[in-house]
Amino acid sequence: MESLTPHTEVRLAVAQCFRTLTSSTNTKDTINALHTLHSYLDERPGNKITSVQRVEFRRAHFTRTLQFLVNSIQADWFHSLTEAQRTDLWDGLFLRGPPEQTLLVLMDGIGELRASASLDHLVSITERFLQIHRLADLLWSYCVHSAPSDTPQLRETLLGRLVSLPDLTANRLHLNTKPLFLPQQYYPLLASEILTALERTCRALKDGTDCSLIFVAETLGKVCIQGHSRSVLAVLAPQLAVYTSSDMVWQRVCWKLFENVPQRWSESVLTALVQAVSGPEALGRVIGNLVLTNKKAQFVITHKLLLLQYKYETRVLRIILGYLAADKERRPLLIQVLRCVSQAWANPSAVKHTPLEQQLYVSKALLLSVSLLNDSELQELRSDLLQCMLGGMQSHLDSSVVRIRHMGMVVGECLSSRMDINGAELKFEYDQDEETKELLSLMTPLSGEEPEAEPVNRIDSPQDTSETTPSAQREASKPAPDSDLDSDDELTPYDMSADQEMNKASPPRYLRDCLENLISSDEPVRVELSLRAAESLVWKNSFAAREISVQLSKVFLHMEDKYSIRGFMSLRQATMVALAVTDTIPVTQYLTTEFYSLNYSLRQRLDILEVLALAAQELSKPITETRDSSMSISASTDLTPYPGDNPVHWRQEVEKRIQSKTRRLSKGVPRPPAKAIPNRYTPVAGHFFFPLLCNYDKPQVTFDLLGSDHLVLGRLIHTLGLFMHLAANAPIAAQMGRALLDFVWALRYHVDMMVRRGVLFAVCSVFLSVNSQNLLVDLSDQLFETRMWLADVAEGDPDADCRSLAIQSLVLMDKSLKKQLQDPQALSLES
Repeated sequence: MESLTPHTEVRLAVAQCFRTLTSSTNTKDTINALHTLHSYLDERPGNKITSVQRVEFRRAHFTRTLQFLVNSIQADWFHSLTEAQRTDLWDGLFLRGPPEQTLLVLMDGIGELRASASLDHLVSITERFLQIHRLADLLWSYCVHSAPSDTPQLRETLLGRLVSLPDLTANRLHLNTKPLFLPQQYYPLLASEILTALERTCRALKDGTDCSLIFVAETLGKVCIQGHSRSVLAVLAPQLAVYTSSDMVWQRVCWKLFENVPQRWSESVLTALVQAVSGPEALGRVIGNLVLTNKKAQFVITHKLLLLQYKYETRVLRIILGYLAADKERRPLLIQVLRCVSQAWANPSAVKHTPLEQQLYVSKALLLSVSLLNDSELQELRSDLLQCMLGGMQSHLDSSVVRIRHMGMVVGECLSSRMDINGAELKFEYDQDEETKELLSLMTPLSGEEPEAEPVNRIDSPQDTSETTPSAQREASKPAPDSDLDSDDELTPYDMSADQEMNKASPPRYLRDCLENLISSDEPVRVELSLRAAESLVWKNSFAAREISVQLSKVFLHMEDKYSIRGFMSLRQATMVALAVTDTIPVTQYLTTEFYSLNYSLRQRLDILEVLALAAQELSKPITETRDSSMSISASTDLTPYPGDNPVHWRQEVEKRIQSKTRRLSKGVPRPPAKAIPNRYTPVAGHFFFPLLCNYDKPQVTFDLLGSDHLVLGRLIHTLGLFMHLAANAPIAAQMGRALLDFVWALRYHVDMMVRRGVLFAVCSVFLSVNSQNLLVDLSDQLFETRMWLADVAEGDPDADCRSLAIQSLVLMDKSLKKQLQDPQALSLES
């Protein structure tokens, strides 16, 4: 009789064990069958099972055995086992065999079983499986060449179960999910198991054993692409940086790991890695020259993270660019990046159509790249940088957004300083804030990347000289014992801190004296005193102000700060506002006419708009409010900001207007009705509004409103919108609204974001100020097109404020139309 082959023997033995467990009612037979199955997993010496039989059982029969056990979990023989026997014999089969097969069977069992004690038992085995670090054994089994042979479908299934274990268990267990299965605990555990597998790989390589990291790399990539990259790399990156700092084998293992990440997942891995590492040197040790061998990695690091995305911190930019600059083989990529970034920064279209945050991000990348160049590279790129500086500065300085202009100034200063053009450096005057300070600091390289913590030596540390004890002050104030004291030195000096210097000139008491001093005097003191007294004199004597209002307005409009008077701009502006309020029609006629005249600078035209806006606001206030001469307009601020510069200003106005139109069923304690007060602005609203709509399409020699002067155009539209808002419910409001919509309609797709904001603010003001009945009757032919345009802006405009304004305008428009259409009386009047 021929002897059976090992494969046949194993198959017959396993089948006999299954029959015994299924049919026998004797607990002893059940225990013996389970021991037989355990023997195929026992590798201790003295076991009668050969290695060939053990390999065959693991390959062909282990999964079938576990599936049989799961299907028999409700059988009588299972419940006849004691707790200790169940843990040792039944659970042990799951915890001692090939881990990849065990994980697949456990996850399938958990997915199939309903809520029961059997499901709880499988969950406890799975939890124990994770606690005894079987995931590390699973990963390691795929690293050595003796890894189980599988098909691509099986490997993909295993990856899915391994990476999605928290989701699969939560779908079945719901609120009863074990803490270890939660993403906050599972993915850091998986990262630790990956580290263990890599550590075993390093030891095996040192012992001369070949290994493969493909499966580990696939696991890392799939975890990252599913959104858990931060949890995993927060554990992996610091440890890999430490291990690779002194061990070349670890460096080669890490390089191979990231090389083997599949292309479709490499972006998520690299994006998380550059955020998790501590510095460019650590990144270089972990991924090596991956950007030179992997095109996808090169695209992500040199292009996507620098030009297409802008959500990362400055530290990430330092790490990426420092990594490219750290190795001579990678430095050509740094030059390539610098060329691309400089072109993006200098692109006029990008300045107009990309968000401010992205422009700031590109500016940081440009400055960091330039700071990393050496002298030879700087000479090679000198022409490119010069072209970038000149073209980019022009595009940024032409912008109507203050932050963009400041970016252009700072980058221009830094580039000119770095290139040292004929020893000359550009210098601009701007208010330094956190943003500009950060940009300037990027030209200074950091001293170190990963400084080691040093003990603080408090004995050698210098003391703060500003904190001196009183006793030390007394000791310091004592005279030297050998000093010769004169008798006069003992006299106590007079306290002259509150003394004021007497001026030879006195403030003028009449408005005409102010006018004469401002026209003819060359003495700085008299000019300053006249400038400071003018506003209060206008408010005090309105009759005298009306006699010379236009002449005084002309003097103030053309006046320059020749003597560097403190608060000059606010004093000049406040007096012009007072004149416009006191003698409204002549002064507004003069200012609106001069706005389109020749030989005025853009600053003067902007001053005219600011004065008109402030005067209209002042006229719209109740006349019962008493004016305190000590609290004038100029006392509030050095320079009154333009309403359109502050988006909060008009948002507050819009919200206030909406609240005033909102009905409430109860308002608490009743208040006495407000006293009706005439509005001084309503009768003169047309004098402010309509003259500014004339001649806007006629370019002058130094003034092209519809051409390059976007800043003035944006301010003009904001001012007209403000006039419209202040004329709410006035008889002339419908006519003003129709004229304003006709004016801004041609500018609704303007390239400058400030102009588009102004257009939307103007439209919003029309919907707020024009009566809903007039809106439906007089503007019905424009409402449909306006609504389509607002919907288009709300969905696709690159500027967030424009989208927000469009949404608010749509809400106001729909509210007004709905109210009018639901009012039967209004509909009958219309018909």
